[in-house]
Amino acid sequence: MINCILVGIGGFIGTACRYLIGLIPLKTESGFPVKTFLINIFGAFLISLITALAAKNKSIPPQLILMLKVGICGGFTTFSTFAFETAGLLQNGKIFTALLYAIGSSVFGVLAVFAAQMIAS
Repeated sequence: MINCILVGIGGFIGTACRYLIGLIPLKTESGFPVKTFLINIFGAFLISLITALAAKNKSIPPQLILMLKVGICGGFTTFSTFAFETAGLLQNGKIFTALLYAIGSSVFGVLAVFAAQMIAS
């Protein structure tokens, strides 16, 4: 039960951070969802960094790793929002922006994972 509570606390933190970032008044003319894009890239970096550091340092409590990865990162990243925004761009005829967003999110997300692993090693 303690694990559920820790994940819930982490989820609250991650979700609150995502909400606060969503309040930043940042819009582009193309409609490119910059905030969601950056949240997902940073989230990919963060979860990878946590995993790599936890693998190197066995003294980090597993419950802390669970709270950070599943709770905070899970609450912070926004794949459902990413999918919804991509569909919205396509429905509004912004095909190039949708493709740029979808491909950029995937490519930079994976690069963020590798960057975090390199930093942690």
